[in-house]
Amino acid sequence: MTDNPAATNDVAVSLRARINTGQPHTARIWNYWLGGKDNYEVDRAAGDQIRGLHPGIGDYARADRLFLGRAVRHLVGEVGIRQFLDIGTGLPTADNTHEVAQRVAPDARIVYVDNDPLVLAHARALLTSTPEGRTDYLDEDLRNVDAILEHASRTLDFSKPVALILLGVVIFIGDEEDPYGLVRKLTDRLPAGSHLVLSHTITSPAMPDVDEAVKFWNEHGTPKLTQRRPEDVVRFFDGLELLEPGVVSCSRWRPDDDAGPEPEEVAMFGGVARKG
Repeated sequence: MTDNPAATNDVAVSLRARINTGQPHTARIWNYWLGGKDNYEVDRAAGDQIRGLHPGIGDYARADRLFLGRAVRHLVGEVGIRQFLDIGTGLPTADNTHEVAQRVAPDARIVYVDNDPLVLAHARALLTSTPEGRTDYLDEDLRNVDAILEHASRTLDFSKPVALILLGVVIFIGDEEDPYGLVRKLTDRLPAGSHLVLSHTITSPAMPDVDEAVKFWNEHGTPKLTQRRPEDVVRFFDGLELLEPGVVSCSRWRPDDDAGPEPEEVAMFGGVARKG
């Protein structure tokens, strides 16, 4: 199901007109780093330049994706969550939220939200579902909380716990737009027992090449992003109960092989927290 006929019937001409193939775009570059095919030469060129400035960039793109899988499996299998609101979805790749969730619980329901026209053009890949469950897609901006929740309520039951997923998306909300207030506005509208899953690019003296890569991106790409320190990322979880191990490198959040050596730290930190 979707509120965008273009996503399920025909990709509208107006949708194509919104896709700027002359300027690199973060969703398409991320797709390139993850080995996807939904990108253009301008994205691959920018992606390679960024990788030259920060060789580990592909590692934290993959770490963020694996973090999503581990968090969703935990919330479905251990906590019993059956509803997901995934904002800032990005282009479909392997193991999207609904695929991970419905593998464990076929009746899981997922609403994806993104305002990137290329993501919308590929929304069919996000709208597959088990017969028992349901997926939906909204063409909407993270800043429009009321509109998101109103439309998502057609698929999700907001009287029951929901997992809110904000992976690598609040980096595009500048400090002047009150990103913390925006996240709080979303979590305030969710019932007790809901969870927040959030990841964010960090700035750290230990990773100066990340700052250079971000500087390059903000000079050449779209949308612009804002880095934050690890302690600033923790603030997004204020008022919630952080699950162990807290806000850490995405590669180190409950790694599958927790008995092995500690995974390499990446410049993408994330955490999972429960609303009491």
